[in-house]
Amino acid sequence: MKEENIHTILINPNIATVQTSKGLANKVFFLPITPAYVEQVIRNERPDGILLSFGGQTALNCGVQLYESGILQKYSCNVLGTPIKSIQITEDRSLFAQKMADIQEKVAPCEAVNSLEEVRKSFLLKKN
Repeated sequence: MKEENIHTILINPNIATVQTSKGLANKVFFLPITPAYVEQVIRNERPDGILLSFGGQTALNCGVQLYESGILQKYSCNVLGTPIKSIQITEDRSLFAQKMADIQEKVAPCEAVNSLEEVRKSFLLKKN
């Protein structure tokens, strides 16, 4: 982004990585990646867009929450890169499996259980 002369703001929750943040962005905030903190930065800095794919699971979850709560729309902040809908689909095992089935791609079977007893029942049913 910086090579393209795009003014870039980085939110980094890990103060120990300050040396890796230097030069990556025009402005760096050392804050937790939570909807409340990210909204403060968006409100004060007014970015045109936000990238969610550089912060792992925490950034993805935060971005989805900001989108679903209307915060991104409120500040006219666009999601750049992977669309929110795609993130939501890949984060939901059932939706993802259905999308893969729609294009005839196989996925590993999965099942959610809430107790050890459910694990035993599920395992025994599949074993026989």
